[in-house]
Amino acid sequence: MLLFKINSYSIYRFQRLVSLYQKNNEILSISSSMKLNAALKKLLDSKQYKEALDLFDQKFEICTDFTINMAIKACTMSNDYKRGFNIQKKLSSNSLNNPFIQASLIRLYMQYGDVDSATRLFSSTANKSNYIYTAMFKGLISNNMAEKVFDLLDEMKIKPDSFTLAILFKACAELANDRAIKIGRKLLDEMPENYRNNVVVLNSAMHMLMKFGDIQSAERIFRSNKKKDIITYNAIIKGNTY
Repeated sequence: MLLFKINSYSIYRFQRLVSLYQKNNEILSISSSMKLNAALKKLLDSKQYKEALDLFDQKFEICTDFTINMAIKACTMSNDYKRGFNIQKKLSSNSLNNPFIQASLIRLYMQYGDVDSATRLFSSTANKSNYIYTAMFKGLISNNMAEKVFDLLDEMKIKPDSFTLAILFKACAELANDRAIKIGRKLLDEMPENYRNNVVVLNSAMHMLMKFGDIQSAERIFRSNKKKDIITYNAIIKGNTY
């Protein structure tokens, strides 16, 4: 009986030590990941993209989704597309389902000019957020495919936020055809009240109206804009030359 108690206690002590060891390792791993993220961000801020990616490769085993997202951004900013695609191949299904990583991969593909791969990734995203839509819309506009923005807008099941709305106004301005004018005016009419003081949204709307040839409406927005910046003034000046 005594031997049984001793063995039971030994097993308990062993399990306890293993548990403590695992917890300590987890704490060390979290601490190391935080230090890596800080180091990577510092390199990105100083535009040392190659150094950032070399560090990412060396420490991949302790990388979090936040680290991975920064690495993909570094690939996009340095035009190192092959490296970005290789990072994607190494990702777990959990990381591939991270909305920020998905948006960064869409930007990478779009900048590379691979609209088909970006579209496939976008289509496979289960819960599409405004963040994902904005990345997709921006990519289509930069690839001279603004018309496709409107096709996706028709399928959009959520209301555009201020960032998405500003990009939609830009797509309307790029095309300025009958469909774009109809969509742009509808978006402007239905724009939430709290966006009517957002300088980025108002600048984009004003630029769109100028491209439509509706100088009066653009000037009305200009006068109502209480937070005018240099972009606001440039938009009204440029608009009068269209």
